Amino acid sequence: MIERTLCIIKPDAVAKNVSGNILAMIQNAGFKVLGMKMIRLTPAQAGAFYEVHKERPFYQDLINYMISGPIIPVALEKDNAVEDYRKLIGATNPQNADAGTVRKLYGESIEKNAVHGSDSGENGIIEIAFFFPKAELSANE
Repeated sequence: MIERTLCIIKPDAVAKNVSGNILAMIQNAGFKVLGMKMIRLTPAQAGAFYEVHKERPFYQDLINYMISGPIIPVALEKDNAVEDYRKLIGATNPQNADAGTVRKLYGESIEKNAVHGSDSGENGIIEIAFFFPKAELSANE
């Protein structure tokens, strides 16, 4: 089943200049890029995107981190996109990620773990819409 998922190349990976390597891994894994751009989130945008974590103790640190530099949101599509992307990026903590995964190769810590990935197909649709109006997506709508 064709699904969509959102990748965000986070500030740490952009700062380390490994965005191209990460995108190559994604494309080599068979994902179609529907949309991509480099942006800098405002505190309000980061807060809205991560609102699900608002009551968690790490919420403000997450917001501060996500506004610390440019990010690259990437809308992706593929059969079984959510599960396949999550396998490709590895565990949230790079120390626990499998060898060869994005986070094992480029992540530094639980917070600075190089990339974000949607946790479900439904959230993938919601998260992609947060960053990309339909007119900016290359797929047939």
